[in-house]
Amino acid sequence: MGQWRKQALPWFAGLGMGLFGMCIYPHDLITAEYAERYMAAIAQYSLTMRSTDPADKRAEAAFQLGRTMDEIREFLNRDMASHGQVQGLASNRLVAELKTRGTPLAQDASGRFLANTHCYLDALKLAPNGPREGDALFKLLQGHFYDSFEEDPLASKNQSWTQLAQQIELGERFIRRFPRHREMEEAQFILLIRYVQAARSAPSGTVSRGFSEKARAAITDFEKRYPESMRAAALPTIRAGLENK
Repeated sequence: MGQWRKQALPWFAGLGMGLFGMCIYPHDLITAEYAERYMAAIAQYSLTMRSTDPADKRAEAAFQLGRTMDEIREFLNRDMASHGQVQGLASNRLVAELKTRGTPLAQDASGRFLANTHCYLDALKLAPNGPREGDALFKLLQGHFYDSFEEDPLASKNQSWTQLAQQIELGERFIRRFPRHREMEEAQFILLIRYVQAARSAPSGTVSRGFSEKARAAITDFEKRYPESMRAAALPTIRAGLENK
């Protein structure tokens, strides 16, 4: 674990995920003003989703609701990581208000707030081939991935083989349909780790070997495509996770 964390920290810092590049802030991360803005935005997006507006407009509202909830989630997770609890009156009132209004933020057993993937699923249901399809697919892929482990991505938690297979299918669908998406580097990185997870947890040797081959090919491709990426620092450790597979 120590070796993994030592090599993983550089690329975690480059992912843009609030949970991983954290520092301790001297002030509350969510002020009363921002809490009010968040609640107003959430109320408006929720109203649009329940309206009779065109499906594309309601899908956009669902997507923006997910982004807003995820932004709140990242701030709250910084509090949890730094202090072990949500800090500040405004933040605590916001959490309580979200629950009261029927849009609660889910938490895992450790208290960490989870991704709001249901919002992106709603967006895809409303407009399966709409302008937000690629963005919503990526948010689903990203959200499920970061919620599937605590420190070591190769040691996923509470994830069945069926769920892992679904996430691999989702990642392959995203890469196939949106090869020029701005988040392609992170999507490919997530998918190659998913392949390693599958190789390590497959129900049979044949399936394991198949995913091991996919993982090695994906790692090699990533090294060629993104030689300057901060994530590349973790590839030797990830490749080592395929030993004897």
